[in-house]
Amino acid sequence: MLTKRLGSVIARRNLSSVSRVLSKSSIRPLNVRPKTGLSFYESFSRRFSISSKVNQSVEASFDSLTPEERDVLTQERAIDKVDVCIVGGGPAGLATAIKLKQLANESGKEDLRVVVLEKSADIGSHIVSGVILEPRALRELFPSSEHYDQNGNGIPLPSDIVTKCVKEEMKFMIGNLVLPIPVPSHMRNENKNYVGSLNQVTAYLGEKAEEVGVELYSGISVSEVLYSKDNNSVIGVATKDMGISKSGRPKENFERGMEFHARQVVFAEGCHGSLTKQIIKKFGLRNNAQNQSYGLGIKEVWEVPKEKFKKGFTAHTMGYPLSNYVYGGGFQYHFGENLVTVGLVVGLDYKNPYISPYQEFQKLKQHPYYRNVLEGGKCISYAARALNEGGMQAIPKLHFPGGVLVGASAGFMNVPKIKGSHTAMKTGMLAAEEIFKVVSEMPSLEELEETGREDLVEKPINLESYQKAFKNSWVYEELHSVRNVRPSFNSFLGGYGGMAYSGLDTFILRGRTPWTFSFHESDASVTEIAAKYKPIEYPKPDGVISFDILTSVSRTGTYHDEDEKCHLRVPDQDLQKHAEAAYPKWKGIENRFCPAGVYEYVEDKNSPLSVKFQINAQNCIHCKTCDIKVPTQDINWVVPEGGDGPKYSLT
Repeated sequence: MLTKRLGSVIARRNLSSVSRVLSKSSIRPLNVRPKTGLSFYESFSRRFSISSKVNQSVEASFDSLTPEERDVLTQERAIDKVDVCIVGGGPAGLATAIKLKQLANESGKEDLRVVVLEKSADIGSHIVSGVILEPRALRELFPSSEHYDQNGNGIPLPSDIVTKCVKEEMKFMIGNLVLPIPVPSHMRNENKNYVGSLNQVTAYLGEKAEEVGVELYSGISVSEVLYSKDNNSVIGVATKDMGISKSGRPKENFERGMEFHARQVVFAEGCHGSLTKQIIKKFGLRNNAQNQSYGLGIKEVWEVPKEKFKKGFTAHTMGYPLSNYVYGGGFQYHFGENLVTVGLVVGLDYKNPYISPYQEFQKLKQHPYYRNVLEGGKCISYAARALNEGGMQAIPKLHFPGGVLVGASAGFMNVPKIKGSHTAMKTGMLAAEEIFKVVSEMPSLEELEETGREDLVEKPINLESYQKAFKNSWVYEELHSVRNVRPSFNSFLGGYGGMAYSGLDTFILRGRTPWTFSFHESDASVTEIAAKYKPIEYPKPDGVISFDILTSVSRTGTYHDEDEKCHLRVPDQDLQKHAEAAYPKWKGIENRFCPAGVYEYVEDKNSPLSVKFQINAQNCIHCKTCDIKVPTQDINWVVPEGGDGPKYSLT
């Protein structure tokens, strides 16, 4: 399959450089592994390390490179032309791709090229969620499925990767006191929804995508948006160069990235995508929307003793360990065979810079309500990821000349439901339907080539119909009805006020109010200086229920090449300058908000600050928290080389 596809690229473009760029499997379809050389899969089997510490700029400027090095880095990139290019192979991106190819195949347009580019080594291995799945979008995507029961009910997923919710409860915890609270109607899962691993679900969707003819490439980092000559529209994307050392010089294994030109580019990068940020800013997509607010979800998967396992049981908790002025809550989901997901979501709009979401999670597990389930078990997986919490108010404009935003790239999570996969997939399907209406009326790529026409479109496609389709969808209706729940926790009454209003809104008002609450400015901007607070002394991990952060990161399979350019960017990679701006005010907040031990301040008697700032980029699990929460807003998360990062399982 790989040879066939690449052969067609070479035949269409007749570019000898394509062979060089792709011959080493830098682009691989789902589950295809290179047979020679050090693969990403072998790399992930290595335990992570913190040996790659960057504390000062070691990067050479472009001007200081030799002429030969500059020529290598700027050589012409191979170009492939496709109908639709989707950046991101998560649930939203795959739902978009599958729906597009379903429509194309049904219409006799099987040659419509839909390409998905995914940065993780395997489809699904960067995916993190609780997850409780609401089957609505999946049932619409797959109206017929072998996995439905004889009455056509159920979810179109294999029974070995999802477990039906059969019992649920919600608790409020004060110290060791556990109080039952009613489950709001919008949060009810019992006999409706399904527990599982979203990374397994995503891998399955990847298989379904290939079945309908989607060209699916994993291990590909997309690092650049390509614009038209007038700079007013998107014409495609470029993949990241491989084999650049941390000094910025090309290594012997250097491979130039490749350009994908498309009639429509779909950005499905997930929460706080590195390219989506650029698109939103360039086209002013947030001009009529509020700032996005975020949470950080941290989870573990445990194998527990049989007598403690309650298959299909789900629980959500509020209160302990978080204070009244920190939004968030805990959860435990029982699924599969003796597997329990336990986790904590912490709103990143907390003010106290001494708070550590990771340490709060360790405290949560020590509460009897959780510890009694986990004791005697074994932690087998760890993961963390930022998630959108801004809801309806923070959804940006969804279209721009040349492309659209779908899923968590735009932020369709239903925060009160604690679910976003169903809304993400549905928005991808809506986008696919509107894209197909336009693209299917155009000459095929083969016809364009026969006529010698270079431009894929006569004028950029600005898909206003997608925005209208969203406005008329059940996704909009669902998000509109709960729009005031999350921001109600930002009042001076804190969590108690939020719970009181949320109860009123969800049980009685149901969103039918003439008012819409506003969010604050960015989560970074609300962070107060350390002088207003006392340092928090968190309990030491016991190594049984709670763990140190490096032990947790070792369970993620994370790997980055030690000799690659740091993907955590500060201006000029001047870490001392960052430390001078951040440390005096926030006293090492970077140490505490990062759930992977990437950032640290270490004692340095020679520094005016008595500390120096270090970036352990090899530990990064791609949660994006640093980019969101750092008060100085000078850390920019960009994609590392393709295939780098975590290799999650059961998350």
